[in-house]
Amino acid sequence: MLRIASYNLQKCVGVDLQRRPTRSMVVIRALKADVVVLQEADKRLPPRPAALPHDLVKKKGFQNIDFGQPKGSLGFHGNAMLVRPNIEVLDTSGLDLPGLEPRGAIRADLRTPVGDIRVIGVHLGLIRRYRLLQLGAVARAVRRLPEMPTLIAGDFNEWGSKAALDAVTPGFDFLATGRTFPAPRPIASLDGFAHTPGLEVLDHGVLTRIPAHVASDHLPIWLDLNCGT
Repeated sequence: MLRIASYNLQKCVGVDLQRRPTRSMVVIRALKADVVVLQEADKRLPPRPAALPHDLVKKKGFQNIDFGQPKGSLGFHGNAMLVRPNIEVLDTSGLDLPGLEPRGAIRADLRTPVGDIRVIGVHLGLIRRYRLLQLGAVARAVRRLPEMPTLIAGDFNEWGSKAALDAVTPGFDFLATGRTFPAPRPIASLDGFAHTPGLEVLDHGVLTRIPAHVASDHLPIWLDLNCGT
């Protein structure tokens, strides 16, 4: 079994308006995940320094994957990916996505205890038209790569049904994840996963334990999976 999680850090600023990276890391560790996909992992303004310090990531037993981000940043367009030491990174890339606001995706091909898996991290735009264009760009990029069981994880920013997102990503199934936003009293399932048939989802959920309800405006999500036969 492999556990993968996704979490919008909101730059480690909680709903109490306090920036507390150590609190964010408490939530990340509580997920007990092998791979953690992060959104809003860097501060907004250039040179976009990491909101979650590199030394804190390393101290708590994670490796931050390099996606060619600017020096000092944790991620690419704010997307980052942390892995445990038993995960081998085979290949990586960053992908600029279309839209009015700067958006990007990250891709890591990983060798894990359950097999080789491709994980893509996204933080989609606020306007549905651009969300669809962005997911379409991700799907086309995947088709150009060697075949591998693939998971898309992140903040989809989709308030309603995921049917429209599903339509532009042939070959992916969207998981019905629980409500994650706003964290104190969630009403919307903005964060999610989509996977190819090569992955078997064993279980999934939303982390609600303290301090997740105040550490960010999003709750983190997780899923346990295996490579299908």
